[in-house]
Amino acid sequence: MTFRALVRLGLMALWFLVCAACHLITRPFTPSPWPRRLLRGVGWIAGARVATQGERPRGGTLIVANHVSWLDIPMLAGATDCAFVAKDGLRSHPFMHWLCVQNGTVFVERDRRGSLHDQIAAMEAAIRSHKPLCLFPEGTVSDGTRLLPFRSSLLKLAEDPPLPLKIQPVAIDYRGDAPEFGWPAGETGTANFLRLLGRKGTVHVTLRFLSPLADGQDRKALAAQSHRAIGAALGLA
Repeated sequence: MTFRALVRLGLMALWFLVCAACHLITRPFTPSPWPRRLLRGVGWIAGARVATQGERPRGGTLIVANHVSWLDIPMLAGATDCAFVAKDGLRSHPFMHWLCVQNGTVFVERDRRGSLHDQIAAMEAAIRSHKPLCLFPEGTVSDGTRLLPFRSSLLKLAEDPPLPLKIQPVAIDYRGDAPEFGWPAGETGTANFLRLLGRKGTVHVTLRFLSPLADGQDRKALAAQSHRAIGAALGLA
């Protein structure tokens, strides 16, 4: 571990202690802003400098975004106060699981077909909250050089939504630095995390909030349109 990574990790730990204490005090009385503040601070400590373009998502919005790095999560949450759809494997990490729960994460088992109904129900409940909900339809982070195919299964919620629902593509644009922040084959999650914490300087990222998609489409059409819109915004179309 480099000295720079160690310093950033220490700052993140201190920021977590501040935010966790404020969150536990605030939570019984009002929706807590501290999970968002925690994540925004984590992104900033890691060197992310975020700009936004377009209309930010609000409650009642399902964000469909490309996925380059773990940094996507603190940047998006910091900018929009969104919750996330995440793989069920995080349940086996008690600390990460607790953090995810505090931010309203919906856990899914993507590879178990029989669980789709329960996953859609959990997403529906999350959409009813005050937060936007973010889905990474690539299903994993990429190596930063390309846009992976979008899985459409969890977009089924939008086919017959239980309440007014916007589907808004968001392009996370690392401005040419995406290959450095992606997850190359053979690199472990821990190694990727520490490598990015040890990176010198900052990275400027633009969150491009694109136009919401038209209502009344099936999930495959929504996935295809989101893929095209994000690819065009990133110059990958």
